[in-house]
Amino acid sequence: MEKLTEAALVVIKDCLGVKRDETVLILTDSPCAIIGKTLFEVSLDFSFESFLLEMEPRKLNGEEPPVQVSNLMKEVDVVVSPLSRSVTHTEARRNACKKGTRVGTMPGITEDVMVRTMRADYHQIAKLTNRITEILTAGTIAHLTTPLGTDIKIPINGIKALPSTGLVREKGQFGNLPSGESFLMPEEGKAWGVFYIDASLAGVGLVKNEPIKITVEDGLAVKIEGGGQAKLFEKMVEEVGIQGRNLAELGVGTNYLAEIKGNTLEDEKVLGTVHLALGNNVTMGGTVNVGFHVDGIITNPTLKIDDIFVLKDGKMLIDGD
Repeated sequence: MEKLTEAALVVIKDCLGVKRDETVLILTDSPCAIIGKTLFEVSLDFSFESFLLEMEPRKLNGEEPPVQVSNLMKEVDVVVSPLSRSVTHTEARRNACKKGTRVGTMPGITEDVMVRTMRADYHQIAKLTNRITEILTAGTIAHLTTPLGTDIKIPINGIKALPSTGLVREKGQFGNLPSGESFLMPEEGKAWGVFYIDASLAGVGLVKNEPIKITVEDGLAVKIEGGGQAKLFEKMVEEVGIQGRNLAELGVGTNYLAEIKGNTLEDEKVLGTVHLALGNNVTMGGTVNVGFHVDGIITNPTLKIDDIFVLKDGKMLIDGD
């Protein structure tokens, strides 16, 4: 418990920079309740007033919280959300940030993940993340390949990339904790190719036995193939409808302490990996607004942005210094 308290201290003091005149909402649910309570207890020493709210777990990542919760998120200075399902890609989070609330989202966080990853040097992570963000923002096309057979071209011209550095200290800012990724949405309706998810997939967990092959045409996942996990994922997508097939995100992990564990919050931050997501892209400036955003993590990627190699067979080629 002592290590968990130390990790919570990094979240409240360093990452979110909570001040004495600020109000803080810790939003949690039963699977993450111990972490939520620890964050609440630590926040009491830094804030003017703190609130601990436990809600019923949502069924999907990106599903909206109750309206009462959404309203409260807009009335405080800081929200920290250790939850079993993500609120990052929700109207509730977006509206809170518009009102000036800064939000640290912790979807699927576990005690193990928190204790291990929150001891990273987030200032170092921020430097690399910001450099990759500059490259993505300036790029026109991303070409992703892997030894398994991934080969997909993703147009990104004119798209602003977003850094998730772990430092969420400005009014209206948001980010995942633990953190370490640079991400952006593809140009809508333009990506073509195939990618293989071989590490983990949100809502499914670690990918076992057979990679999940996804064929993309005109920015939509038109075919999902593989073993039992692929069938499970296809069923999830079918329940959402056509918008769930939208290629919503290209992300690059930048956290040197993160490991592939089957928890998307951590997995997508692993240095040397790339992730692609289907579903909601409104958070990144898109038009696909659906209560579904699912990331798949890809290992050993070669990622080329125009003429710049960001990754080569899983090795980071960009210097953050």
